[in-house]
Amino acid sequence: MSVTTAQGFRASGVAAGLKSTGKPDVAVVVNDGPDHHAAAVFTTNRVAAAPVVWSRQVVADRRVDAVVLNSGGANAATGHQGFQDTHATAEHAAGQLGISAGDVLVCSTGLIGLPQPMDRLVPGVTAAVEALGAEGGADAAEAIMTTDSVPKTAVHRGPGYVIGGMAKGAGMLAPGMATMLCVITTDAAVDPAELDVALTEAVRTTFNRTDSDGCMSTNDTVALLASGASGTRPEAAEFQEGLRTVCADLARQLIADAEGAAHEISIQVVNASTEDAAEAVARAVSRSNLFKAAVFGQDPNWGRVISAVGTVPEELAPFDAGRLDVHFNGVQVCRDSGVGEDRELVDLSPREVSVVIDLHAGEATATIWTNDLTHDYVHENSAYSS
Repeated sequence: MSVTTAQGFRASGVAAGLKSTGKPDVAVVVNDGPDHHAAAVFTTNRVAAAPVVWSRQVVADRRVDAVVLNSGGANAATGHQGFQDTHATAEHAAGQLGISAGDVLVCSTGLIGLPQPMDRLVPGVTAAVEALGAEGGADAAEAIMTTDSVPKTAVHRGPGYVIGGMAKGAGMLAPGMATMLCVITTDAAVDPAELDVALTEAVRTTFNRTDSDGCMSTNDTVALLASGASGTRPEAAEFQEGLRTVCADLARQLIADAEGAAHEISIQVVNASTEDAAEAVARAVSRSNLFKAAVFGQDPNWGRVISAVGTVPEELAPFDAGRLDVHFNGVQVCRDSGVGEDRELVDLSPREVSVVIDLHAGEATATIWTNDLTHDYVHENSAYSS
């Protein structure tokens, strides 16, 4: 269940010594065709890592033959040398694979501000190319992990084709495009322009609605590669839904593995004037540290919810501030912006928490997934120097 489930792909993951733990840290994914179509979305952080700058150029012609990924170093805020190192990584991989460097995406993750140890990365790419195989998807998914506790993969089987993906991320999860490193593969025959439309839409309602801690990475990349090896050309709507399913699965896995989290929280806003309004309100609640801390303490504090709702400007989300309803795990604790059912009826001991906010302002809805704010999150991120 990963990037090699679809026909036409090989992958690998090896240990090159980039991580002090000695765990796998270099992955390669290769599209053997016959198609080499691709689409990608990247972080909108203005401090973009060198691999993002390089990969934006690579995918401009919508062809990608291979992706090289490394954990153990972000290659962000590394100046001109960082871009040269990314270029050299692509050139080396291309030479090993007999392809053009201009068709090689490069993705990196790890600490910001440190130069890439090219004396280890280059031999690691060589080893990864030598290890490529149709069963290498699981190894690749492990090699891209940083603070992740488990690898993250997903597969959707459509009529006559497959979509598979892998992702990494457990912190610095906030949208502005995607929220982590992710490679998705399919053996469907899909035109590049259609891939671009499908990926943009899938990301919009999945990864872009995953907001763990409000912190946007410098390295976020989601790449979609299509080999056409199945010979199946799916209907656009059918392929779109299959891709959304894979992205949603991976996005939920990211939240489930969020650093130190004790609860996965679904914040659904209903009856908003527009979908954008619903998303803006849900995101405002997801970024309230007071709300997230309350959930950690198993306190269904609806006051913190409606307080966060009220911070959204009226031009973004019109609603009557006196008509807000809030449900925690099915119990309406707030009715018409006042006291509802007894909050003692709410059980927040399960890991999954559902918060529903009714704006009574329209018919649109949107859901943001987030997590609580815990002692463990603070501890881990005080000890992780990036």
